[in-house]
Amino acid sequence: MPTQDLYANDPGNSPWQVPAAGAARFSWEYDDGRDRLLALYQKGKDKQWDGNTRIDWELEVDPYDALGTPEEAMSLYGTRHWAKLSAKDKGELRRHYASWQFSQFLHGEQGAMVCAARIVESVPDLDAKFYSATQTMDEARHAEIYSRFLHEKMGLVYPINDNLQSLLGDTLRDSRWDMPYLGMQVLIEGLALAAFGMIRDTTDKPLPKQILTYVMQDEARHVAFGRMALRDYYKQLTDAELREREEFVIEGCYLMRDRLRGVEVLENFGIPKAEAEALSERSEFLRLFRKLLFSRIVPCVKDIGLWGKRLQQAYVDMGVLEMGDSSLDLLMAQDEELAEQLDAERFAAEERERVAEVEAAIESGSAEG
Repeated sequence: MPTQDLYANDPGNSPWQVPAAGAARFSWEYDDGRDRLLALYQKGKDKQWDGNTRIDWELEVDPYDALGTPEEAMSLYGTRHWAKLSAKDKGELRRHYASWQFSQFLHGEQGAMVCAARIVESVPDLDAKFYSATQTMDEARHAEIYSRFLHEKMGLVYPINDNLQSLLGDTLRDSRWDMPYLGMQVLIEGLALAAFGMIRDTTDKPLPKQILTYVMQDEARHVAFGRMALRDYYKQLTDAELREREEFVIEGCYLMRDRLRGVEVLENFGIPKAEAEALSERSEFLRLFRKLLFSRIVPCVKDIGLWGKRLQQAYVDMGVLEMGDSSLDLLMAQDEELAEQLDAERFAAEERERVAEVEAAIESGSAEG
């Protein structure tokens, strides 16, 4: 079924066209690269995988309880609107929330694919071009997987959130080659990683857990790439140039924070936008969720050398400054380990099935003899 038929709201004109800015850069130096980045490129090649075979698409999903989200986590819980909802209405609300979340993941992954391709084009160093080429393939795979989940398991898609679209447009329109790194690798991907992780660690539903775990294994490399490239480059910039990047981060973080309310879902349930925004802001769960979502962004921004007073004050205002001391390396190592553990469990289950089949065949042969 065409995606157009599954949208909960009008997605607007397609294709969405963002004017390209900046130069395409070629490097004629083919035998000089940073060992760390070339090692990451090798890892990117080694870790390629096929979403059709690594993920068990036979697993069933109840679209009305796709993630096992507790009632308390929904913005309407405890309000006068919640009291009016039937059990069927609540299931439909869960379906819309899960579809909204995974739709934003899908649109973000397409944005990441375009930004990674832009980095291949614009970054001056060949080692970075090499790695970005592997990331472009990763992001294509992620978009394919989220699209399949929404089409086959949910039957509902939401358009891209206005704030996500705004940040994506700002990132792609900027002519400076480092901005796709900063906008996508640090802000959009950092926020997505935290969102993926929170759902991965709380859902009891096998298919979404599997999808998020494997996607996060790739994303751990992407964030490492962004940190590595920007940390090296930002050491060379003037204070004025660094402040410009910090202003971009401040604006982007506010956009990302405001992206998370899911107001579009409540509007589709007949709640006026202003009231939907107010209900979302009062949600204790959403406040906690929003704060934890910056657990990947704040330490990354600090690590790459953007930590001026205005930026720190913005993080104080958001209540997330203390997250600058989090260990990104530990978080990324955990992402890798969880994917490897899931693989090991799947392989062990397949081996048990094969052994059982062989034993059954032997037993059957013995009985016939």
